[in-house]
Amino acid sequence: MRRALAGSVALALAAGPLGVFLILRRMSLMGDAMAHAILPGVAVGFLTAGLSLTAMTIGGMVTGVVVALLAAAVARLTPQREDASFAAFYLVSLGVGVLLISLRGSNMELLHVLFGTVLGLDDAALLLVSITSSVTLLALAIIFRPLVLECMDPLFLRSESRMGPIVHVLFLLLLVMTLVAGFQVLGTLMVVGIMMLPAAAARFWAVSVVGQMALAAAGGALASYAGLLFSYYANVPASPAIILCAGILYFLSVSLGWHGGLWQVARQARARSLRLSRIPERD
Repeated sequence: MRRALAGSVALALAAGPLGVFLILRRMSLMGDAMAHAILPGVAVGFLTAGLSLTAMTIGGMVTGVVVALLAAAVARLTPQREDASFAAFYLVSLGVGVLLISLRGSNMELLHVLFGTVLGLDDAALLLVSITSSVTLLALAIIFRPLVLECMDPLFLRSESRMGPIVHVLFLLLLVMTLVAGFQVLGTLMVVGIMMLPAAAARFWAVSVVGQMALAAAGGALASYAGLLFSYYANVPASPAIILCAGILYFLSVSLGWHGGLWQVARQARARSLRLSRIPERD
């Protein structure tokens, strides 16, 4: 249980800030697409070396980077938008990955890849997640300013600097690294949940990018802790329990958030109606 908590919290600390930037770039579904894009490489690693952490990690990294570069190339060389190209590659990758794993693996091994084994993390997997999260946070700190500018006004960044394409590629690499490390914890289907749900919830509590990143990381860590407790006492699978807790956090934020939450919107609407009712009518 301690390893599961350490691994899931380490993953959440890096995944949450990445999710914030995905939302800023209006590419929320890109995380889901990339999470499935690594599946063929993981499947190839599984077919060649079984449930080997090294083989599946290398395979996932290779296919994730290849899919990211191909989707970006299609978006730049054709009229198709980047999110559409990622969706196309994601669907193909998902089908290929599941097909490859089913050729030799059992249903339990397929579930291991798709939903992770957070309660079965060993020292090697925990070390991989910790190192990946540390590298991701350090890299985000280094490229923070150009990355924010690239999200807010990419045309201005291109006119003032040549860092735009470099920052974009680096961000995709960080995304692939985190997803590859995270599939050991939550699986390829669930890992995107700990990335996007806390980030989406953070937007209802903070305005600044730094504030959203901090809240997303904290929310992911809280969801991991609560999900593991729920899994232990309710005797349910840990990975879905963690994502369920993250979903509860999101719905609470939608309802009670200070910035755009339903409660705040209702208060503002009521105050507006009161102000309008006090305006005297003209004859």
